[in-house]
Amino acid sequence: QVQLVESGGGLVQAGGSLRLSCAASGRTFSTAVMGWFRQAPGKEREFVAAIRLTTRYTLYADSVKGRFTISKDNAKNTVYLQMNSLKPEDTAVYYCAGERSAVVSTGAATYDYWGQGTQVTVSS
Repeated sequence: QVQLVESGGGLVQAGGSLRLSCAASGRTFSTAVMGWFRQAPGKEREFVAAIRLTTRYTLYADSVKGRFTISKDNAKNTVYLQMNSLKPEDTAVYYCAGERSAVVSTGAATYDYWGQGTQVTVSS
């Protein structure tokens, strides 16, 4: 019912910045929260940030707080993840996700819709 497509990943040097985009389509009216997760090889999928679409309440993982910012653009039906001061440990595939519940969650199992992922590689 909801399709999510991430873009904006790439290769960047440590200390640099990237902005990821997540374009939503389909029956998006049912989505209450959008989030970003990441997964490095051999590791579990990790919560990064989330935003409640109506109130713009945001939640960040401790590892990215102060460096990453999640935001939305209703006109473009898009959610963004601005990533600054990138570190090599930020290297991962980043996934956009949406959930119908208005409760902002850090658990991947809570989310209902997922994008295909976009690779972010930070070199030292």
